[in-house]
Amino acid sequence: MTPARNTGSSVDGDRGSSRATAAPAYKALYEQLRTSILTGQLPAGTRLPPSRSLATETGMSRNTVLAAFEQLQAEGYITGRQGSGTYVASVLPEQVLRATTAGPAAPSRSTGHAKLSARGRLLASTRRVPLPSVLGRRPHGTAFLIGLPALDAFPFDTWAKLHRERFRKSGPQLMRYDDPAGYRPLREAVAGHISTARGIHCSPEQVIITTGSQQALEFCARILLDPGDPAWLEDPGYLGARAALISAGARIVPVPVDRHGLDVGAGVALEPAARLAVVTPSHQFPLGHTMSLERRLALIDWAGDNDAWVVEDDYDAEFRYHGKPHAALMAIDTRRRVIYVGTFSKVLFPGLRLGYIIAPPDLVDGFIAAHLSTDMHAHLVDQAVVADFIEQGHLTRHLRRMRVLHRERQYELIRYAERLGDQLRLEPSDGGLHLVGRLPQERDDRAVARAALRQGVHTWPLSIHYLRPENSSSALLLGYAGTTTEDMRHGIATLSTVLT
Repeated sequence: MTPARNTGSSVDGDRGSSRATAAPAYKALYEQLRTSILTGQLPAGTRLPPSRSLATETGMSRNTVLAAFEQLQAEGYITGRQGSGTYVASVLPEQVLRATTAGPAAPSRSTGHAKLSARGRLLASTRRVPLPSVLGRRPHGTAFLIGLPALDAFPFDTWAKLHRERFRKSGPQLMRYDDPAGYRPLREAVAGHISTARGIHCSPEQVIITTGSQQALEFCARILLDPGDPAWLEDPGYLGARAALISAGARIVPVPVDRHGLDVGAGVALEPAARLAVVTPSHQFPLGHTMSLERRLALIDWAGDNDAWVVEDDYDAEFRYHGKPHAALMAIDTRRRVIYVGTFSKVLFPGLRLGYIIAPPDLVDGFIAAHLSTDMHAHLVDQAVVADFIEQGHLTRHLRRMRVLHRERQYELIRYAERLGDQLRLEPSDGGLHLVGRLPQERDDRAVARAALRQGVHTWPLSIHYLRPENSSSALLLGYAGTTTEDMRHGIATLSTVLT
């Protein structure tokens, strides 16, 4: 199949040129190639023409062709092979989704997808969090669930007491509608806590309470991006951030990550005119690196110079076990381009579903409008209890205990995993709730994760987090903070069986 020659005005070679001309050109080629893949005109394994050749053939600029290729690759329709070229993926997004959830085979969704909008089909076929690795299958099996703090050490009695007291004091008031920005005492408590814990000085008016960090990311994408706008995303990166950008119709630009964090220079080379960057600078997800000060300053300067925004997802920065915590990106932002996203899922428990945005003053009204159009406000009773939990000093004491316990569990996991030798090499981390375990490169991490899950052990394949598969490596993410010692020993014994 040869794409039809573009007879409209061609796009100039500068990726930073007017989006009004660049977006339709790349999108037309993207749609044509995607349709050819879905209809079988371009079967799995077909080698696509080199970008230069395709640009010459279609009359488009090479940058326009590359933009179309990048979008197709980000969505899983094509894959690059080092030194070989670009090929139609052997497994298309719907198939990838079924494989990565590692659950029972689901009924065909092709009919349902056909009824969705183009953006709905894209979102439905996007890689998601592998739910069995989050939810667990055994009622008491905790190895090695991702994103869980030590729930077995949570102060349940204190929490229950606060609930009773709050209902007794102000039950009727908490049954009404409330401010869409959030319960005022909680916003005040968050502003105070974040000033001490992360060095961010803000007013309560800048705090917007959300139903978790995922909603916060959705709001950021929704109010800051128009369909077709380019947005930087760490590669590898958080699947939830990818879904938020796709739901806003953004064109995702995968930016590589190294031990210094997001490579700002590479991002500028790939797409200098991006409108948004989503980063996890304090503890990069999933690799665990900390962004260097040089990269942080460069990212802020890029955003300021290009009228762009940076979303700082600070999902587990409260858990640092060695040295002083790094200042939040927003704390050093003198150009007011950073939007801070925090969550109580890691510091308290994920079932709470409360998070927050700290927004530059000019964006507050936009976030409140997004909340009004979605669900008015987060659960009011829980907001009030969290405010009490913070104001009465329980959060500070709880975090202090959790840092000690989580650090001990990381040491335990590393010690138990030594018996696996080169079959799984764990990389210690200064913080967070999980470790990366490197597999021999010839091992398929998704196959290993599925095999472990069949035996009740929950691991998370690293490779699914890469937008550019050719850059991926074979590894497992192992959550340790919420894993009991007994389950940790069982989990390692199971992995030993799976890996040998």
